Amino acid sequence: MYFPFTKEQFMDMFGSYNTDVFPFQILFYLLAGVVLYLVFSKKEYSDKVISGILAFFWVWMGAVFHLLYFAPINKSSYLFGILFIIQGVMFLKFGVLDKKLSFSFSKDICGLVGLIMVMYGLVLYPVFGYFIGHIYPYQPTFGVPCPTTIFTFGLLLWTSPKIPKIILVVPLLWSFMGSTAALGFGILEDVLLLVSGIVGVVLIWYKNK
Repeated sequence: MYFPFTKEQFMDMFGSYNTDVFPFQILFYLLAGVVLYLVFSKKEYSDKVISGILAFFWVWMGAVFHLLYFAPINKSSYLFGILFIIQGVMFLKFGVLDKKLSFSFSKDICGLVGLIMVMYGLVLYPVFGYFIGHIYPYQPTFGVPCPTTIFTFGLLLWTSPKIPKIILVVPLLWSFMGSTAALGFGILEDVLLLVSGIVGVVLIWYKNK
């Protein structure tokens, strides 16, 4: 498969991004911790705050990662940057304004698969990457599209009742597009990106029937 950039350019892009935006990576983990706390403690304001944090993640990935860092070596990232920003706006609209997203953990197949995805995106993804030679700052960190999309699918598996299906489109699209380049360059930690997209959508679709 042809890519408009080399593996060296791809990994150097992560190096530049991680160096330039530090310490935002710490903020992203703190926000993810807030999300998990609110899912399991279930405060009155939990759903709005969780949706707002997801909106921030997706707007950040679109505006900063895609448009500022990835687009100079991959012109399709201009399109994905816009799509990611739209995804963030959808989380804001459906979750914060319309209150159509409610997050809670349940001990069923969706809850358990969602937990695996959330923990993989946050913890196992960078650990796996480290052991196959992807050392910070030359590695995808939480807050960039691939691990954050896996994390997002995990959270969407914790939603109830039915969610607007349009909110699945951009994450599913990225699970296909993002995994091709990453796997083509040996970013093996992204194996679960494609799996999370397919399994996540199938389970959410079944749950929402």
